[in-house]
Amino acid sequence: MTTLTENESTAARGRGTTPAPSRKGRVSGRTAGRAAILVVATFVTLGPVVWTVLTSMRPPTESLGAGGSIFSGGLDFSSYTDVFQQVNMWLLIWNSALVTGIIAAGQMFTAALAGYVFARIDFKGRGLLFSLVLATMMVPVQVTIVPVFMLIRGMGLSDTLLALILPAIPTAFGTFLMRQFFMGLPGELAEAAAIDGASPFRTFRSVYLPLAWPGLAIVGILAFNFHWNEFFRPLIMTISEENFTMPLGLVSLQGNMGTGSVATVLAGVVLSMIPALVVFLFGQRYLREGLTAGINK
Repeated sequence: MTTLTENESTAARGRGTTPAPSRKGRVSGRTAGRAAILVVATFVTLGPVVWTVLTSMRPPTESLGAGGSIFSGGLDFSSYTDVFQQVNMWLLIWNSALVTGIIAAGQMFTAALAGYVFARIDFKGRGLLFSLVLATMMVPVQVTIVPVFMLIRGMGLSDTLLALILPAIPTAFGTFLMRQFFMGLPGELAEAAAIDGASPFRTFRSVYLPLAWPGLAIVGILAFNFHWNEFFRPLIMTISEENFTMPLGLVSLQGNMGTGSVATVLAGVVLSMIPALVVFLFGQRYLREGLTAGINK
């Protein structure tokens, strides 16, 4: 018990002793340490984001100034106007949304199918094939970019948005994640469906897929955030400005030899963060459910 009862307190006063103080309301050193670590981690994580947003709203001539208040010249949104004047922002948003949306949907579809097969369909060489799929996760994209580029060029898809979409649809990480998710679901569901005469694909579509939305949400959100911010592959695969995605198009805001306005560059960065933030806010419930699935099992 953390507090003394009334009789124990009376007995303690009768013996001339002082009751032990209650622990209720006191903060332990461990709790305080954890809170301090969380505060530091929050500052390290959100500090650059806050600085980016605040600097983007400073006058361009003061964006590099170190002294004075960060709003010494008042709020100035001219940098956001300059972004739309210097680059075709709507085209960049459309290209990025199209590419990342199709990639996210494609990865959710292929990861669900492959994960279900590796988890529920027994066939010869399943373990070896799954190990090979996992092995591809250790190969960086810089190693495979040349053969992928040669393949894309041989298909006549160079300098197109399909050159960014098709190679990114297969996902080893998504396959691994969905396999683990399907393995956590009861196997009796497949047995009951088989008794009712359902085919393996019907069992996947009607029984397991509706239960797999938390896992699919993780795959989709991670794929969207990663490919929305991807710079390396668009730099190699695309040449024409009409096929540029957001990260590649915003590079032009730096100007010749980096002489562009810092506030304008950061305003473009802030605008590019909004879609990814919206996707995360709408999908955080499914993301949380997927990450915590099976914790209490």
